Amino acid sequence: MKQYQIRSILIGCMLLCLTGCTANSEKKRDVLRVGVVLYTQDDPFINALTDCLKEDLAEYESDSLKVIMTVRDGKNDQKIQNEVVKEMLDAGCEILAVDLVDRTEPSNIIKMAKKENIPVIFFNREPVREDLMQWDKLYYVGGDARQSGMMQGEIAADMIRDNDAVDRNQDGKIQYVLLEGETGHQDAIIRTDSVVKTIKEQGIILERLSFQFANWNRGQAENKMTQLINQYGDEIELVLSNNDEMALGAVAAYDALDYDKDRRPMIFGIDGLEGALDAVKKGTIQGTVYNDRHGQAEQISRLAMTLFQGQTPPKEDLENERYIFLPYQKVTAENVESFMEQ
Repeated sequence: MKQYQIRSILIGCMLLCLTGCTANSEKKRDVLRVGVVLYTQDDPFINALTDCLKEDLAEYESDSLKVIMTVRDGKNDQKIQNEVVKEMLDAGCEILAVDLVDRTEPSNIIKMAKKENIPVIFFNREPVREDLMQWDKLYYVGGDARQSGMMQGEIAADMIRDNDAVDRNQDGKIQYVLLEGETGHQDAIIRTDSVVKTIKEQGIILERLSFQFANWNRGQAENKMTQLINQYGDEIELVLSNNDEMALGAVAAYDALDYDKDRRPMIFGIDGLEGALDAVKKGTIQGTVYNDRHGQAEQISRLAMTLFQGQTPPKEDLENERYIFLPYQKVTAENVESFMEQ
């Protein structure tokens, strides 16, 4: 009996020691909580970027660091997004990553984050520079919208010059429609202006038939394009789209109306989404511009870790003190497979 009691006491002590060690180990493990607040969860590019970010942040986990990434939806409403950010801050996140609903209205988010001393990494929708300079813990990671429009224009101009059949009525002008992302959105405005300007600078004469806002959405773009096809028919020789989702909506409209390939216009998008890359390979979209979601996610996660550790990002990693821009890349049938492998 004595031996049994002694053995029980020894086992109990060992368990206490093990429990104590585990508790101490957990206490020593730092926790990085990253709050990711999207403008909407209905945007395929943003969702793809978010998936990449989750993978990249997970790679920083170790025996001494646990990384928790929480994603919330701003529901395309700045007021709702502000409330979500407040909830994230109240929950104790150490870093905020925010894709603004309205790029001109970040002040409430900045004010709340500054009060709690929580750095903010804006992405995808670039705030006005004056807002980004309000505090030294505000950053932006994304692409240069002007470059994306220029590249889309260069691809289109090259293909128009190389193919006389694009000008179906042979009037020396290319009749086009443009699907614009969103009223007042900086990227939409810049992509629209730069693609048209670039094509004209390449010596192509353009004649605009129509431009339509489709809010980056495939379904809206399909509806708008169906109306335009019914109105203009074969007059449409070129479709320029601010993103791939709307370009795919244009393709869907032609599919639904059962247009033969030789009666369809050239269609161009931006983003390099999986569906668009497949369409480029099949020839239903003639080109897109790859928006480097992998690179952006990598830079956001790296910046988050740097800020979490209380460090300042190296000046050589930043443009104009607060910006990290990732370059776009042209995608055509000639190189599309290399992007499909990424």
